[in-house]
Amino acid sequence: MKKKGLIPLHTMKLRPLEPSNNYFQSLCRSIIFQQLSGTAASAIMKKFVALWPRKRFPTPHDVVSLTDAQFRSVGISFQKAQYLRDLSKKFLDKTISSSKIPSMTDEEIIAHLVQVKGIGEWTAHMFLIFALGRPDVLPTGDLAIKKGFVKVFRLRKTPTHEKMVELATPYNGNRTTLALYVWDRMDEEKR
Repeated sequence: MKKKGLIPLHTMKLRPLEPSNNYFQSLCRSIIFQQLSGTAASAIMKKFVALWPRKRFPTPHDVVSLTDAQFRSVGISFQKAQYLRDLSKKFLDKTISSSKIPSMTDEEIIAHLVQVKGIGEWTAHMFLIFALGRPDVLPTGDLAIKKGFVKVFRLRKTPTHEKMVELATPYNGNRTTLALYVWDRMDEEKR
């Protein structure tokens, strides 16, 4: 018997993930995109990268050397500038180790990344999904995921973290697929 609201994995048509080996770039992007619309964040990201016209993306040393005025000139707030500087310093002093990340568990990566100012569980989840392509991430703190669960599982109210974990239990091992499916349904609604 089919459980109410259960979507078979094989029927989920999803955008492909393109994991990245440039963890610094992925984390800078995550910080810049925090709490902004995709359009605004993309414009800021483009201006940020353009500060180094001869480079594909800046190094941690490049970013830590920027002045507050340079950050402001591309639309990056003082607070996010502090986050990007802290991220850069932690890459430079090896507090954040790119070489160790691939062999870490999801939980270890989250603990590793939240050492950076401005990186919390949500940003770490986005990194696990979009930079690493990890298969079993359920970002229950994401507002679109919460709203999407209401729609996809035909709920009457926004679910708690515990309720989301319970609803996602049949997808254990593949919860990233469920998250991508829920995001895609929410994107469809916007169109």
